[in-house]
Amino acid sequence: MANKNLSNGLIAILAGVGVGALVGVLFAPEKGSITRKRIKDEVENEADELKKKFKSLKRKALKEKKEKEVVFEEKFNALIEKADHKKDDVIAALEKKLNELKELKSKSLPK
Repeated sequence: MANKNLSNGLIAILAGVGVGALVGVLFAPEKGSITRKRIKDEVENEADELKKKFKSLKRKALKEKKEKEVVFEEKFNALIEKADHKKDDVIAALEKKLNELKELKSKSLPK
């Protein structure tokens, strides 16, 4: 219920702003061509500002992406290095187990 009232209130405010802008344009003391030019210039200025903000956001996102890639690569390389050290331990453990199995097999074979 509260959300519906809030929605209705926002719609009423936006409608009021729209009507006010329309009335302001219709009853402006300037010629229509001057008013249209002002509106056009303002829209162009806002579009330029939006483009600048988008470019800035894009630069920041690309910079952050590159930083994250560097951090990922460093961590990945560290993990590979740790795994490389562990590989020798794993091979040694497997060789030990293989020798144990060979001994067990040789003991269980009939002579």
